[in-house]
This record gives sequence, structure tokens and C-alpha cells, in this order.
Amino acid sequence: MRRRRFLSGLLGAGAGLGLASASGPAAGVPGAFGAHPAHLAPDSGEPHSWQAVPVPECGPAAQLLGVAAASPGLAWAVGEEGRNGSTRGRPLALVQDGVAWARVDLTHLTFRGHLRSVAGTCAGSARAVGTDTSGTAHLLAWDGETWQEADFPGRAQPGTALTGVTVGPDGHIWISGRNSDGSVLLHGDGDDWEWLPAPASGTAVTPTGVHHALGGDVWVYDAGLVARWDGTRWTELPVPPGIRATVTGLLAVAPDDIWLTGYAYGVGGPVGKPPGVALLHGDGSSWTYVGTPFTVGMLTGIVADARGEPDRIAGWDFWDQTRAHHLRWDDGSWVSERGPAATTPVLLNALAPVPGSGGYWAVGTTSSSPYPPAQVRIEQ
Repeated sequence: MRRRRFLSGLLGAGAGLGLASASGPAAGVPGAFGAHPAHLAPDSGEPHSWQAVPVPECGPAAQLLGVAAASPGLAWAVGEEGRNGSTRGRPLALVQDGVAWARVDLTHLTFRGHLRSVAGTCAGSARAVGTDTSGTAHLLAWDGETWQEADFPGRAQPGTALTGVTVGPDGHIWISGRNSDGSVLLHGDGDDWEWLPAPASGTAVTPTGVHHALGGDVWVYDAGLVARWDGTRWTELPVPPGIRATVTGLLAVAPDDIWLTGYAYGVGGPVGKPPGVALLHGDGSSWTYVGTPFTVGMLTGIVADARGEPDRIAGWDFWDQTRAHHLRWDDGSWVSERGPAATTPVLLNALAPVPGSGGYWAVGTTSSSPYPPAQVRIEQ
């Protein structure tokens, strides 16, 4: 029974991973605040003492799928509550004001479904994306108190999906997804929007996340597509290896130095078989698997330090489920960094540095299955 519950829960969680995300998306939220862009952590390589923080009570079966921080006094987290297995619940959003996390009133939003990715460098630049139960994509803008529906090309049209969002240092917004013409990247400044040309391959893959690199390139990623937009044209990388794989995050240190996080099920196996951790490093022409301190579970996002170098990866260890199992980049290798012990499972879906503080927010849920009584989990 445990493995069957695990399988259904992972299918539910996987739909929102990479958000971002991550990052992700969930995997690093680009932007700038003070001296440090919002997707960069200032203290790479230094051990971090993780602590659980109080969270507001949410509806049953609640999970957070994306997180972003603009400063020590402003952060957002998004997800859903009231989910039951594969049946989606209601959008959920929290905001942090430097003192505590609080629920955001979303009763004015008329759709059921979930929010899967969030990004912002200040109150005026924050955006979130999600999907309702009919499959319709939603783009939301933060107005300082709550999230409001925002217009975008292809809104409510069949074939349009929004999967991840990131904000650049200039305030420009980049959203991964797909429209009916096969474009996979939406770009805008909050008022004017355009879908960029589709990658040359014309792949039918809808990317699950987006990453804004320190040098300005924008990447979209999925198990079937990794592509870089340099402002003029696309460069597509080889499809990452893996059988029944999911990519949850991407960090591009340079065009020939790329990290991918995720998990893969491999060939066959019993019902409820847990996935294997997947960490890949690319040189722009090929991918290499990198060894990790634990091998059964998931990696759910990756962030960089202030120099754009690898810093932290969020993870879930199948054999030790009551503590988050982060990875820390330490002198050229990834080492374990554990979260605090809990009385429930801890599944963290997204990770974001807090600019100006040297800290992080990691968000998720207290169950490997999206059933009651699962509640949101936040660590810092």
C-alpha cells in the first residue's frame, strides 16, 4: 500500500515540479534586488542550517509548487489545496512580509486548478502561472495585496499552456509553455507580450520550466527539450538521456556548462516503484550523469550563487522521507545538507535564495501523496 500511495502522489507532485520549477521553474528565480539578483545566493559553499517555519493552515491536501523571493521582506509561494489524488483542487498562494507567511485571499479567482510557478524582483514585477481543471492557462500579476488575472496573447485559446515564469534584472518577464503555433517562450514587460519563434526542430514538447542565466540567455527545458534563446536565435541541445524521466530544474553557468536536476523511473518495475535521482551535467553537446549522495528519490530544483556558479539543489530521499535532503556545491562536488527532522514526510518542490540575506526558502508539502491531511511545508 505504501508504494501505491507513493506512486499516485508522485504523479501529482511531478505535474508541478521544475517550477520552479523551479524551479522549477522552481529552480531559481532570476531578477535583481540590491547587490544580488533574486535567483542568486550570496554564500555558495557555506553550510546552511535549515529550519522549519510556521505556516498558515490551508485546506486539506495542500502543497506548494513554486517560490520566489524579492528581498528578506517579500516572498511569494504558490500551489494548490483541496486536491484529491489526480483531481485538482483550488489555487493557493502565500506571501511573506519579513515576519511571517500568510495566506493570500484568492476568492475572486473563479477557476479551480493550481498555480505552479512564481517569480518577481519586486512587488511590481511579480507574476504567477497556473492551469485550471479544463486545461486553460492563467497568468496572474501581483498588485501588492493579491493576485489578479492578466491578459496575454493566446489567453483562453486551445493549445496555449503556461508552465514556468522568470523575471530578468531589467524587469522583463519570460514564460515557458506553448501556443497553437508551436512557440515555447513568451516574453513581455508586463504590458506588451510576444511569443518568440518556435525552435528549429519544431518539436511538439511543451517545456516545463524556464531559466534566465546570469549572462542574459533564456533557457527552456523538459525531458524532451533543452534549448537556449540568446536574444536572436535558438540553440537546441541534445535531448537528455533517461527512461521515463522528468526534468525539474536547469542552471546554466555558461552555454557549455549546464546542470539539470530531476528523476527517472527506468525500465519496468512493480507498481509504485520509486524513481531514481537524476543529476546531469552538459557541455553543450552531450550530457553526463553525476553521482549524488543519495540515489532513490527526486531532485526538485537548483539555484546559483552570486557568481552564477552552482550552489544548492533541493531533494527528496525515498529512504529517509522525514527530512529534506539538499545538495550543496562544495569545492567541485555535491555533498549532503539535511533539513530538520519532522514527524511527517517532507517533500520540497521548489527552492529560491533570498537576496540580501544569504538564506533560502524551500517549499513543498507533508506527504508524498496529495491526499488529506497533507499540509504545506516551508523551510528556511
